[in-house]
Amino acid sequence: MNWGIIATGNIAGKFAKTINLMAGEGQKLAAVGSRDLSRAEEFAKQYGAEKAYGSYEELCSDKNVNAVYIASPNNLHFENALMCLENSKHVLCEKPFTLCERDAKMLYDKAEEKRLFIMEGLWTRFLPLYGELLKIISSKKYGELRHARCEYGFIAEGKRRERKFLNELGGGALLDIGIYNLGFLNMVMGGEPERFDTEVRMNEYETDEYSVIQLVYPNGKTAQCLQTIGLQIERQAALYFDNASIYLPDFQGAYKMTVKENGGGEYTLEFPPDINGFEYEIREAENCISAGKTHSDIYTPRDSISLSRVMDSIRNTWGMKYSDC
Repeated sequence: MNWGIIATGNIAGKFAKTINLMAGEGQKLAAVGSRDLSRAEEFAKQYGAEKAYGSYEELCSDKNVNAVYIASPNNLHFENALMCLENSKHVLCEKPFTLCERDAKMLYDKAEEKRLFIMEGLWTRFLPLYGELLKIISSKKYGELRHARCEYGFIAEGKRRERKFLNELGGGALLDIGIYNLGFLNMVMGGEPERFDTEVRMNEYETDEYSVIQLVYPNGKTAQCLQTIGLQIERQAALYFDNASIYLPDFQGAYKMTVKENGGGEYTLEFPPDINGFEYEIREAENCISAGKTHSDIYTPRDSISLSRVMDSIRNTWGMKYSDC
């Protein structure tokens, strides 16, 4: 698969590095595009991209590029993805897919119309450990899942803080890292919540800096998540069943989980990544494209749209809106 990358930030670098390490699987970094040609050329030199372009439009016009990974700021995801589809490129778009549910639906509809593959790059969803975790939940080996919790926080300073929080860039902790929390909870609970309560602290950019969300799912199942860009909080998660608890010391990386049975038994399962975790979403995209699919059956458009809808609802309770949504 010949990949193009839109934008040249840290996450684009991680993706490019992963592609290069998957050369033996037929993955190749064909091109990179930036709104600054010098940055694109520097990125291409560092990661071995064959072409460097000074605009996203030029990248999308490259006939040698089969699929595009979109790593631009949140506010550009919709227009960049739409441009890729209009130029007959398959799309893997970094999370959040769009700034609102409406735009997410439009992109999935457009991909279906064009018979092109598109997927939100919520890379954690494809980790092998999650497959095993979902088997445990569906098997009811430990009874019903009753409650889940997760939390994630880090500190951003200087220009990075501004990039993370600016409203015009689609900023805020919810879309940046809360999406991992809510995506994890929707996955283990099997869908979106029926209702929620939330507390939030806004910042000087009028976006969310800290929030705690209490969620109620069907059949009385409950969950809680905390997300913040302002406090250093380890990425932890726990699931509580009738007869056991499962602890994930890093639910985003999700390479290890410990099962503690109510009777006193305990064991740990480990699923170390082949590379860094990004390889699993890349393989899923490759497999789907090779099979002529327009979407993944592991992380579906329905899953992605549902997650966007939940985040829209939460932001609406805060009175926090983006200009394009």
